[in-house]
Amino acid sequence: MIGRTISHYKILEKLGEGGMGVVYKAEDTTLKRTVALKFLPADLTRDEEAKERFVHEAQAASSLDHPNICNIHEIDETDDGQIFICMAYYEGETLRKKISRKPLKLEEAIDIAIQVADGLAEAHGQDAVHRDLKSANVMITKEGVVKIIDFGLARLAGQTKLTKAGTTMGTAAYMSPEQARGEHVDHRTDIWSMGVVLYEMIAGELPFKGDYEQAVIYSIMYEDSEPITGLRTGVPTELERIVDKAMSKSPDDRYQHMDEMIVDLRSVKKEFKSGMSKEPLSKTKSLSSIAVLPFVNMSADPENEYFSDGMSEDIINVLTQLKDLRVAARTSSFWFKGKSAEIAEVGAKLNVDTVLEGSVRQAGNRLRITAQLINVADGYHLWSERYDRELDDVFAIQDEIATAIAEKLKVALLGERGQSLVKPSTQNLKAYQLYLEGRFYWNRRELRRGLECFERAVDYDPDYALAYAGVADSYALLAFGYGGARPTESLPKAKQAAERALELDESLAEAHNSLAYVSLYDWEWPTAAREFKRAIELNASYVAARYYYAFYLWLVEGRTDEAIAEAQRAVEIDPLDSHAAGMLGLVLWGARRTHEAIALLEKAIVHDPTYFFLHRCLGLAYQAESMHAEAIAALEQAANLSGRDPLVQSELASAYALSGATQKAEDLLEELTARSRQQYVSPLLFAFIQLALGMKDEALASLERAYNEHDPMLVPTKRWPSFKPLHGDPRFESLLRRIGWK
Repeated sequence: MIGRTISHYKILEKLGEGGMGVVYKAEDTTLKRTVALKFLPADLTRDEEAKERFVHEAQAASSLDHPNICNIHEIDETDDGQIFICMAYYEGETLRKKISRKPLKLEEAIDIAIQVADGLAEAHGQDAVHRDLKSANVMITKEGVVKIIDFGLARLAGQTKLTKAGTTMGTAAYMSPEQARGEHVDHRTDIWSMGVVLYEMIAGELPFKGDYEQAVIYSIMYEDSEPITGLRTGVPTELERIVDKAMSKSPDDRYQHMDEMIVDLRSVKKEFKSGMSKEPLSKTKSLSSIAVLPFVNMSADPENEYFSDGMSEDIINVLTQLKDLRVAARTSSFWFKGKSAEIAEVGAKLNVDTVLEGSVRQAGNRLRITAQLINVADGYHLWSERYDRELDDVFAIQDEIATAIAEKLKVALLGERGQSLVKPSTQNLKAYQLYLEGRFYWNRRELRRGLECFERAVDYDPDYALAYAGVADSYALLAFGYGGARPTESLPKAKQAAERALELDESLAEAHNSLAYVSLYDWEWPTAAREFKRAIELNASYVAARYYYAFYLWLVEGRTDEAIAEAQRAVEIDPLDSHAAGMLGLVLWGARRTHEAIALLEKAIVHDPTYFFLHRCLGLAYQAESMHAEAIAALEQAANLSGRDPLVQSELASAYALSGATQKAEDLLEELTARSRQQYVSPLLFAFIQLALGMKDEALASLERAYNEHDPMLVPTKRWPSFKPLHGDPRFESLLRRIGWK
């Protein structure tokens, strides 16, 4: 074959051979370029019907124009009926050959995976499915650019039902379970194969192996692959999760679209670039990590649960002060509350090497507290203790637990040895108990019950800064529409409490954050910016400060890239915090990155399906893509889960209006109007619906009423997509100037 001229191609050298044909390097004598010719085996093209289908497949593949997909120039046939494909020629090597030398560096593997996934996403968008993605079908050019080859050939092989020994051995290891069973496949079979290729790049071996083809197929269908982290150290748990999800046996459990996988891969890549990659901690690393699970309430009174939760939170806060100790955030640790999770699962999900668990039994003034520090790697107890003390000793117990953990994990103590780690924020135990109870209810958004507890705590200790911060947080959220409180009544009280907290303790990050978002809602934006930054300076791991600051950066300053980065940092700190995930989704939506927002929010809902905020944000993202049915379904779910929250109802009504279901929108508008006669409902919520119904003048009138109420919900008006129809209207521009925008 070398030296022959076929059509206008002169064969120069043989490049390779496999079950799908022989590839030659050739010169295109007409266009004076180097190309690659793939000659297909006669077995594949003997059937005329199969040949015709293949030509259609190849034609479809040739229309794919993407930098990560190999260009197909033409399909031709030799005089003796042998089909060949003319493709672009690239200097480089296959991914299979690259892996054979040694496993790839993690950053390189992620970068290659993103390029492959980008190419597949483009193909899937054109209804083209590869069906035979494997490392041998991925070329890496000298410049490091990825090229996917052989689109369409797998369909041809399937149609001719090859049975010749050895012809599909290389492919079998990458087959999805449904493909191995001979069932109909869609683009999700490529997602499975993508997971196998990523596994292979990281581990240096395939996840499913066997001495013969049927053994490989049996393993694919019925066995689990060995965890990557068991084959290679230093692999971030998030990267392992991506691989595991892509290789879920059921197509419904995998990523449903390649874009979703790309979002996760890029997130891991960003962590590597920032030096924040979440790698499992080996015994040789000096940095230790711990998750404090919520202590179990063993008291006879279930209402004492606030105390056991508070004990856990206080220990978390103390441990975060220790040098060289990474502590899982409160929300992530509390995700396991009430769940019978194995210690290994906790360690894997939270990326920690130790776990503290315990229990609290309170009877009158007597306490019995047990605590156990457990090594995730082997499940053995590193330390355990039981404390039978008086309630007055609660701070001393916390200090003893923190000191014991520090000594067992060999992390640096703050201050001199023997100095107490716990600095009680109050000496009044009744005030302390009321504060814990207030935070318990506040975390559940039972704001009025929480506020009552915080205010009673202040009565017992008028110098209790944390309790004042709790009062400020409660009034601020009540002013933003939770609980039907008028902003003109709630905002001044929130601001007064936040300022009092800072008078008592300027170093309290919670108090700075409280004042920041009170100022945000009160349209005092320079103060808000300063206080958010100060809260983060005092506590860089303070998740709420991060995502509220992101909200500020987007809505007030329009710095969307920085807003996204702050919101992403909040999620990195506390990956199981559903509100942080929702806020990131909301900012992505505001930045018009709706595909990323949808992928993120759909994933978050799998983790926490009952949190209305996630469904609400997902509904908005769907609406931005004109996915009306999906938007309405998500917002209906959000409305039901939130107890028909007025804000969610207004957005649901808007979704109905935009979908053309005018009557349903008008019914919800009437329902909200009736509700406003019983409690305060922000006039801005009526504006949402009125704009969607095309009632521009009525919407502007509603916004004026909101302005007169000093409604904090006016903060988003300049950048919130719903108000775009008002941009340029002199009445709307006047309103923006009065709020504070120039």
